[in-house]
Amino acid sequence: MEFLSLARDRPAPPHSLATSFLLWRRNIYSPKRLVPLRARPQGSACLGLTSDTHVVLCALKRSPHELASYQKKLLKIDEHMGMAIAGLNADARSLAKYMRTESLNHRYVYGSALQAGRLVADVADKHQRCTQTYVRRPYGVGLLVGAVDATGPHLYETQPSGHYYEYTAMAIGARAQSGKTYLEKHHAKFAKCPVEELIKHGVKALAGCVQAEKTLEASNLSIVVIGPEQKYLAIEDAATQPYLDAIELEGDSLRGAAAAEGEADVDVSMA
Repeated sequence: MEFLSLARDRPAPPHSLATSFLLWRRNIYSPKRLVPLRARPQGSACLGLTSDTHVVLCALKRSPHELASYQKKLLKIDEHMGMAIAGLNADARSLAKYMRTESLNHRYVYGSALQAGRLVADVADKHQRCTQTYVRRPYGVGLLVGAVDATGPHLYETQPSGHYYEYTAMAIGARAQSGKTYLEKHHAKFAKCPVEELIKHGVKALAGCVQAEKTLEASNLSIVVIGPEQKYLAIEDAATQPYLDAIELEGDSLRGAAAAEGEADVDVSMA
């Protein structure tokens, strides 16, 4: 009781708005909080591209060890929606769970599929709220969300800062610049492409993102196709081999380009 009475009688420490602002700024811009933001460009590459009717997502899977299995890079959200991830796996799974719950709730209440743009805006808000408070660190993952809903095919990118953009084609992750260059060069053809050709364009773009001295193979390639009459279709492992064989017959290389100085794969906890 004596301790409680002393605590009540003790005067409160001086506190001002300026002090609160300084404490907030120190926590928000702490170097430790910036570490997750560096995870997105260090995760293995993934990309997406759209035609007038379909969305294709392609991802380069990473294995932490020769004896370990490859980490999943493409996650299903709903029958009409999927996403590719680059960054911290744990953060990606957390966001995927939230997105699945929101999509399921919408389907249960309204009896129809949730529009991708609305869900991506909500996810971007979750990203941004983490940059406003020192209670939680920012999400260390970038997302490429592909969907075909009532408004047509869409491809969105979200960033840890809370920004989000819609693209015709986009690549993110380590060595993604090679993939972007290919997509920028050929994007005018995508609108009228048949699905098979769209997949081959995605695989060719992803081949440029492979680490030096390595090859894009069936074991480390994942593909997802979504269309108006085509529900979420995952193509993995041996099922991807026909596309790789077709590209090699066309004379295109599946080997990775030489890496830039200092460029290497990083933490195995990143996808």
